[in-house]
Amino acid sequence: MPTIYEVAAQAGVSPATVSRVFNGQNVSSEKAKRVRDAARALGFTPNRVARTLRLQHSEVIALVIPDIENPFFTSMARGVEDVAQAAGYSVVLCNTDDDRAKEAKYLDIAVSANMAGVILAAAGEHSDLSALLDRKRPVVAVDRSPHGYDIDAVTVDNRAGGRSATRTLADQGFRRIACITGPHDVETATLRADGWRDAVTTMRMDNPDAYLRYADFRVDGGRKAMRELLELPEPPDAVFVANNLMGVGALQLLAERNVLPPAVGMAIFGDVSIISPTPMAVTVVHLPARHLGVTAAEMLLKRINGDDQPPHTIVLRNQIAPHG
Repeated sequence: MPTIYEVAAQAGVSPATVSRVFNGQNVSSEKAKRVRDAARALGFTPNRVARTLRLQHSEVIALVIPDIENPFFTSMARGVEDVAQAAGYSVVLCNTDDDRAKEAKYLDIAVSANMAGVILAAAGEHSDLSALLDRKRPVVAVDRSPHGYDIDAVTVDNRAGGRSATRTLADQGFRRIACITGPHDVETATLRADGWRDAVTTMRMDNPDAYLRYADFRVDGGRKAMRELLELPEPPDAVFVANNLMGVGALQLLAERNVLPPAVGMAIFGDVSIISPTPMAVTVVHLPARHLGVTAAEMLLKRINGDDQPPHTIVLRNQIAPHG
């Protein structure tokens, strides 16, 4: 069996560098690639059992997300996996369907399987992280954060994105701008709706509460909410939709009624091009999904490797642009 010294010689690095690569420590991407290429060519496999015993955790991290069918979370997962794989870690993908019971089960598995850490897009405000944190397993919140825990997080500026998208519709001349957002207890849903409210309050829109609908962040939820809005005595002339799947549902319903943008204004928080390829006059808040995953994974690996700085939150920028 090849040794660490043979890998080091073939990669042109020191044995210590090889060790750092396979222990998930900081090594330049160029050196890490040379080491992994050399290990693959020589058929070298590090002693995983010994390493797990030494580190007192497995070489696995959990990525817990609410909806694997949403391309936003798929792209985020790719970013997490790319970073984890380069550091020698595997990723277990856990889909909760925004169900806190399913989420709790996956978090329990992360504890019992002695996983190295968890990246969590919380199913709601009341996720229970106590067992993980009692075992001193790092947790990084991504996109959404549970309440009551002082943990690292990476997110986007949801309130500012909702506000800017709504103002874009106002600048286009629309005056009755509705909002379709997600569940009451999901942080991103409330913040995006808060941004919408900021904008319509500034423009002094009459009775904004009549134009606010909560749904489930899925296509059918967007359809149902859009139907309700169109049945109002004075329907909206535009709508801000707080995620991509609900935006697709709202567009489907409008198409069935033969009323599509730009006849009705629409702004959607999240990219719809993969799901809805038909060009339409829709304003889109583009989200850095893969960058969210990359950043969250880098934060988690630093914690796994002993970073003891106070927890902090990284906020990534959105970009607003027309679609179609």
